[in-house]
Amino acid sequence: MARAVSSRGLVLNSRRETELIGKSIGRVLREGDVIALIGDLGAGKTALVHGIVSGLDAPPSVVTSPTFMLMHRYHGRVPLIHMDLYRLSSLEEAEAVGLAEVFTDDAVTAVEWADRFPTLLPSDRLELRLSHRTFTSRSIQFMAQGTRSRSLLARIRKALPSMQKQGQPP
Repeated sequence: MARAVSSRGLVLNSRRETELIGKSIGRVLREGDVIALIGDLGAGKTALVHGIVSGLDAPPSVVTSPTFMLMHRYHGRVPLIHMDLYRLSSLEEAEAVGLAEVFTDDAVTAVEWADRFPTLLPSDRLELRLSHRTFTSRSIQFMAQGTRSRSLLARIRKALPSMQKQGQPP
């Protein structure tokens, strides 16, 4: 099993900060990268994807949570497949909608509520755990699962000066 690499994370004091972090992440994403978004309702998962879409040079104004549609596709520098697993109630249902087939080397995939069906996700993925701190602030932790996601985490750390100050190797 791949060794996980974690970071202490960042504090996000507003939706704007969440979107700016997402934009920085989007700028360093490459085809085939998988982002697993984990967090409670209102933790900032969709706001982060809004920023990621902007960082991929796609129009962020079109970003909405795919809760009812399950999946949206955005076209930018690299295509992004944005999935939301919140409404899926069983592993069988997730398999039936073809979750495992969504992951491709031709696009970035961002999956909200990824912790609901982790066995259907690629083992090499970057987990972003968002959590409430106060009514307006959130925290985000980065957990790289595999070689590719460790490389992505290293690119993110270079793009975010606040992560470079942590003194952790990528």
